[in-house]
Amino acid sequence: MDQQQTLADNPLMISEGLPHFDRIEAHHIQPAVKSLLEQSNADLKKIEEQAEPSWEGLMQPLEELDRPWERSWGPVGHLLGVKNTPELREAYESVLPEIVAFSLKAKQSQPIYEAMKTLRNSSEWNKLNDAQQRIVDKHLLSAELAGIGLAGEQLTRFNEIATELSRVANKFSNNVLDATKAFTLIITDASEVEGFPESLKQLTAQSYNSWDQKEAETEATPENGPWRISLDFPCFGPFMQHCRNRSLREKVYRAFITRASEGEIDNTPLIPQILKLRKEKAQLLGYANFAEVSLTEKMAPSIEAVLEMEERLRIASWDAGQQDLKDLQTFAAEQGETAAIIQWDFAFWSERLREQRFSYTDEELRPYFSLEKVLDGLFQLVHRIFGITVTPAPEGAPVWNKDVRYFSIANEAGKTIAGFYLDPYARPADKRGGAWMDDCLGRKIINGNVQIPVAHLICNSTPPVGSKPSLMTFREVETLFHEFGHGLQHMLTIINEADAAGINGVEWDAVELASQFMENWCYHKPTLLGMAKHFKTGETLPDELFEKIKAARNFQAGTQMLRQIQFGVVDLKLHSEFDPDGPQSVFDVQREVGKTSSVLPMLPEDRFLCSFQHIFAGGYAAGYFSYKWAEVLSADAFSAFEDAGLDDEQAVAETGRRFRDTILAMGGSRHPMDLFKEFRGREPSPEPLLRHTGLL
Repeated sequence: MDQQQTLADNPLMISEGLPHFDRIEAHHIQPAVKSLLEQSNADLKKIEEQAEPSWEGLMQPLEELDRPWERSWGPVGHLLGVKNTPELREAYESVLPEIVAFSLKAKQSQPIYEAMKTLRNSSEWNKLNDAQQRIVDKHLLSAELAGIGLAGEQLTRFNEIATELSRVANKFSNNVLDATKAFTLIITDASEVEGFPESLKQLTAQSYNSWDQKEAETEATPENGPWRISLDFPCFGPFMQHCRNRSLREKVYRAFITRASEGEIDNTPLIPQILKLRKEKAQLLGYANFAEVSLTEKMAPSIEAVLEMEERLRIASWDAGQQDLKDLQTFAAEQGETAAIIQWDFAFWSERLREQRFSYTDEELRPYFSLEKVLDGLFQLVHRIFGITVTPAPEGAPVWNKDVRYFSIANEAGKTIAGFYLDPYARPADKRGGAWMDDCLGRKIINGNVQIPVAHLICNSTPPVGSKPSLMTFREVETLFHEFGHGLQHMLTIINEADAAGINGVEWDAVELASQFMENWCYHKPTLLGMAKHFKTGETLPDELFEKIKAARNFQAGTQMLRQIQFGVVDLKLHSEFDPDGPQSVFDVQREVGKTSSVLPMLPEDRFLCSFQHIFAGGYAAGYFSYKWAEVLSADAFSAFEDAGLDDEQAVAETGRRFRDTILAMGGSRHPMDLFKEFRGREPSPEPLLRHTGLL
């Protein structure tokens, strides 16, 4: 077949509209990437030759250089997370080194770098708007962090490190997916599932029926089993909360904390390799460690400032965390438990104590949180506070799974300004765990027209079981609101320069502001009761249950705060103080930090870091503290609505429009601290966060 004809039929070469997720196959990747690399190299050479120090002559052509990659490589990376196959992995890995090399080549272009510096120091500079100036500044910093100042052997080594880091991070992520998928516990004895909520029985029976290795003749039922336990969180979490058999809890818990830490999918040797490469990369750039590199693109001014923030929160949480453990031990003893509380007991007895203290169970709540009603409530909320309207798009949007849906967003005038895909359910066979928002298409000007932003919203919530719709846990509801907050910042941007639109160009430790802000509305009574409708009767969640949910919000808040602080401090220390060639292991660092930030001592065999994708295969390296840094911002932002009056519709709408027009709309066009001060009228304070969590 003719090469041009092949490329014409290649869904990765579509230049407009939504990506054709329903048609993309692994064999499309290599020819598409080869063609794009040829064209991009030619375009880059042309930009370098002309390199005019102006926005139109330099920055716009660079933006156009990125556009075809958004529509080709972007969908491939997305599918790797939501429809992972061996064939896709192989094709992805086969072209990854060339793509990394091209990216470095573009960032390390001396003619482009010099033209940017000339633009930065010319009379043209003051004619650029805020977004354009920030983009140029960030491009210059990006070039410097990409090794523009290096030459000879140092540059060669820097590029080798970048390629190797990309490869190893991808392997790390695949190992976690494979390890999660590999574990199975089959329960056949009905006595072992006594205490399981009905939803867990249904989920584990359904999991058994979809399991590749099941006995062909055996059809599981929720009542009679068999029940398949996996490490996928919609199963693992409820299992640890409700399984009465302590030895089974121990077995599953140990499997969870040792994922990807043995055999062919062992990430243990990859972690020091990643840390060593990052440290060497930082030192080539003239920094003492990788944490310093990471902080050049963050709000936080220094490692010391981050550790100071973490320590302030740790001190405020420590006594409360210790009391959580004492309360749990006392309660368990009263129920006849003679053993000391250990890691695989914590979730089980916490759930029993929470049920007693607040007199409700997660299972009582599930029937009130069908996905459809939750979406209705979420969409009504954003209409009320931000003036936008969300509607399901007509059938026909290309999707990668039958459960995926596409929605459109319109402004007050009824004009479509954005769209998003929602992939709501767990699929452990081919979809990685967790929840995330990612760009599908970014806002930019193409041929004089605005390309509207489109987001991917990915969750791993409880899927429909049998004839029942997806009935969500309250935590899954919070997660959906969280990811939608990320999506709002991507979709409500009004910035037309691609590199500052949406979350692009936003300092990483401010990216969680919008997402964590949205979680607060799950505890606002009118919002929650507006969507908490029983899936069978339509009955609204009783007031007394809402009050219990609200009262339980800060249950074990000290323990939860300490857990996040531990992750943040371990991440920062691994990337600043740890010597990958020294006698200490990364687990020693985790154990040392845990002494002052964990209510239980770390188990000797704990290998949780082997599955910590955020910092070893994601964007949070030396930046996991961002969750807490941004939570200070988000709690303070929500307190503006509290100050205005949460039940005053006009005041909420006015405050919401101000939040939309600053935090959400302006993207990376201005520094997030300036935007926060414009919204709030002052710098952020940690007091609202400590107050919201009951620690003040």
